[in-house]
Amino acid sequence: MRLRFTKMHGQGNDFVMLNAIAQPAASHLSATQIRAIADRHFGVGCDQVLLAEAARSSDADFRYRIFNASGEEVEHCGNGSRCFPVFVRAEGLTNKSELVVETMNGLIRPRILADGQVIVDMGAPRFAPAEVPFVASSEATTYPLDVDGVQLHVGVVSMGNPHAVQVVNDVEVAPVTTLGPLIEHHAHFPKRVNAGFMQVVSRNHIKLRVWERGAGETLACGTGACAAVVTGIRWGLLDAAVRVSTHGGELSVTWDGSNDMHAPVFMSGAATLVFRGEIDLPDVPD
Repeated sequence: MRLRFTKMHGQGNDFVMLNAIAQPAASHLSATQIRAIADRHFGVGCDQVLLAEAARSSDADFRYRIFNASGEEVEHCGNGSRCFPVFVRAEGLTNKSELVVETMNGLIRPRILADGQVIVDMGAPRFAPAEVPFVASSEATTYPLDVDGVQLHVGVVSMGNPHAVQVVNDVEVAPVTTLGPLIEHHAHFPKRVNAGFMQVVSRNHIKLRVWERGAGETLACGTGACAAVVTGIRWGLLDAAVRVSTHGGELSVTWDGSNDMHAPVFMSGAATLVFRGEIDLPDVPD
């Protein structure tokens, strides 16, 4: 099977974008084929493979599907949601600057701004443990979490996918690559979790590293940036508009959560098209 693809990134969080409307076979890739595309030595290389499909409802313009490099389909990807409108416009699938897009967990609304940056209404954060999902007897702002004999204090939130956020003194020396996978696979997260390590620089600026579920540490994580800002606001550490510095670049996140816990989170940043190509995939079932 030969597929055309576009390589994109948002702050270094990189994606292989597939037009499954023009190439219906892309909607039926096996996990083995996804892993082959994502492989950085033998494939194209990416953190996630993203598919543009026809919308299933009249309320949306497109359907957006996300597959981690490990081959599993997941609920959401914030940086990918910014790349999505740039990709479908480049493919000639629309001329709109603002879209309504279906995801596994609901609708998102990305909009391309005049300067080329993309802002996305990421929807409202969800805190109820069952909606993350997270095993807890009741909802709380902070949860103790025992990880390999170390007790952490984390904020737990869903931004369409699950996140556990903790504050660290210095993200550059934080144990992201050692604690990250242990948090990801912690028994209290039945669908695993993205682990965020947040350094508060000021009330309007944080530094962030994220160990992503099924992908490992990435240069940026859009939903992780939203989850970190939401957690910092709930903990009284941050104001409503925050600059998020990642190893891959800068994101802007705003949330009016001090006035309305059900307010949507808005995220903005760049979306960059890197190159286009074709890849031959073996017909390998899982």
